[in-house]
Formats: sequence, C-alpha cells, structure tokens
Amino acid sequence: FHTRSRTMMAIFHSRAAAFLLLLWSSAPSATSFLLAPPLSTAPNFKASTALSAGSTDVSDLLYQEQEKIIIQRGELEETFVTNAKPLEASKIKIRGAGKAGGFGKASSNGTKASSKLEGKSYAKILKKEGVLRLDNVLSPTTADALRTYLYNLRTQSEQDVADGKVQPIERYAHVLLKHNRCDLTIPLGTEEIVTTALNESLRKSPVGGIMESIFGDGAILHEFSCLMSDVGSQRQVIHPDTPFVDGKGPVLYTCFIALQDVTMDMGPTTWLPRTHTREAHAAFKDPFTKDEIVSNTPAKLGLLPKGSCGIFDSRLLHCGTANRSNEGKSRALFYFSFKNPEVGYTGNPASIRVELGAENVPLGKLMSDLESFERGDGSPLIDELGRKMR
Repeated sequence: FHTRSRTMMAIFHSRAAAFLLLLWSSAPSATSFLLAPPLSTAPNFKASTALSAGSTDVSDLLYQEQEKIIIQRGELEETFVTNAKPLEASKIKIRGAGKAGGFGKASSNGTKASSKLEGKSYAKILKKEGVLRLDNVLSPTTADALRTYLYNLRTQSEQDVADGKVQPIERYAHVLLKHNRCDLTIPLGTEEIVTTALNESLRKSPVGGIMESIFGDGAILHEFSCLMSDVGSQRQVIHPDTPFVDGKGPVLYTCFIALQDVTMDMGPTTWLPRTHTREAHAAFKDPFTKDEIVSNTPAKLGLLPKGSCGIFDSRLLHCGTANRSNEGKSRALFYFSFKNPEVGYTGNPASIRVELGAENVPLGKLMSDLESFERGDGSPLIDELGRKMR
C-alpha cells in the first residue's frame, strides 16, 4: 500500500512537477517572484504591437495556470495540517527584573542591561523553534490608528496606480496568490503614526533587543510593509521565504504584528516550528517526503490578539491561509524584517519601498533615532528618509 501511495502521489504531482518541484530544487523562495503579476495587470498597461499583446496573453495564461496549481496544492496541504494549535506567547524570567514583554510591560528596572538580557532570552527560544509570539507589542490605540492609515494608503495607492501616476511595483511588493491579497509597502518618515508604531514595537517591546541579540546593532532594515488579506483570498502553499544554505546562519527575521484580532476565519498564518533546518528543507524538497513533513510537524497558528506579533526565521516553513470571514473582515499584518549584515542577496526580493531599501538602515541607528523621537528631540534619520520617499 505504501509503495502504491507513493506512486499515486508522484502521479498527482506530475502536472506541477515542471513548476513546483523544479522551483524547490533550485530556489525555494522562487514562488514569490515567479508568480509576479503579468504586465497586463498594471492598470495602465498598453500593448504597443501585436507581438507584445500576444506575448502578454501567453504570460497571463501561464500565470493563471500557475495560480491554479498552487491553489490546488494549498487545498491539499490544508487536509494534511490536522494537528494545528494556536501559537502561544513565550514566557521568560529575567533574574532581578519584573514581568517581561510588550508595550507598558517593560522590565521593572527599565535598564538597557535588563532589556538586553530579555532580548537574549527570547532569542534563544526563537533560534530553537524558528517562531516566537510576543503580546502587547503595539498599544490598541496605535494599532487602530496605524490600521486606519494603512487602509487609507491602500486606497490612495490603488487610485495612483489606476491614474498612471506610479507603477504597481512602486506601491506593492509581489505576493504569492494576489487575488484579494496585497503586500502594501510603507513609506517611513512621512506620517507620525508609522514612527510611533515602529518606536513601540522596536524599543518598548523586546523585538529590537531580540534582533540585536541575534544580528547585532548592524542588522539592516530589509522589509517594511503590510500584508492585507481580504475575504476570498486563497490559502497559500507552505514555503520558506529564503532557502537554507549550508554553513550559513539565519538570513533575516520577520516580525508580523496584528492590527486587529486575528480569528480563525480570517486566515491566520500557519507556521511549522523547527523546520528552519537542513534536514527539514531536504525533506521538503523531496517529492516523496514533502507531504510527510507537512502532515507530521505540529503546526502553529497565528491567532494573534490586536497588537501582538509573531517573529520568525525566514527559513521556516509557513503559509498564509484562506480568509473565509462571513463578516467581511480583512486581516492586516504590519511587518518588518531585519537582515544579517553579513548577507548580501537573501534569495528573495524584499517587500520595501525602493528608496527606503536603498538606504540600508542599520538597527542601531534606527533605535537611537526612535529614542530621540520619544524624548521629543526629533528624529533626524527618519525625517531624512521621509524626504526621500516618493
């Protein structure tokens, strides 16, 4: 029976072999840019010749076929993940300090030394599990205000693209399965609510200390964006954001912050803990063991309360799930990633405004600027970045 089931599985995957299996044997992160929307999806697209129009038609058809394959694969994987449980907030105890974690719940003595100890303790858990939940990273007031700003920004960005003022790539990053889902890149230094949210999440929660503990204060701001998933968005296939490379450590860590309570019907992120390893990636790339690792790894769901976050290693297997809300609820995750300063190209395009990514903003300087912002002494670095936003 086992031999027969393997044969049937190979047959089942044959239609997708040229796309998915080649994709994983070469660059596991390739789904995000192989599935970049064709040119015709740009509101201002015009074919200048019959040849270019014909080429675009082929591109559209290929893109649609790829999406169908991925949707089918995602639906199949959903049947495998039967042991998922909510990701719970990690708890640590720092000797000589009060309760750790989040906005309004900093260590009792408030020293930089205690913050570093806190970051180091959380980093230890993160390195082992590949994913970590922290609560109270944003205050409810800030989360609400940021959510309102970002949905207004999305509306304005859609209009600007439709009017031909900007290209789609200037406002949106490529995202796997784009129907009713978008990755809206965020300008930094143009709106105070964004700076306030970054200050709360990086400095007033353990997040900044965790990033510094792993990568040092030279860690580079690599992504700065918001994932929005509307009703009708499909389940993605399980994937890592960056490949596992022998002899190399973590490439980047991403922090997803919920801007509203994330319920099961809204399509929470699914993470497979401890799959950021050589062994897990080897099994995942093997068509005969891929399904086993998906079904046998106890999954964790990002059922995050408003203002809470999930931080994860970019090599960890994960996916966004389908938004099936009966109440029409859209899910927004404000997120940023910090990159190992010793790494060049990560293996995947970054979700960040081009002009912001070009600055290679280091964590240490950003934290210092945010500290000045909170004191009321201004934020010269962020202000300068704001002047460069388009």
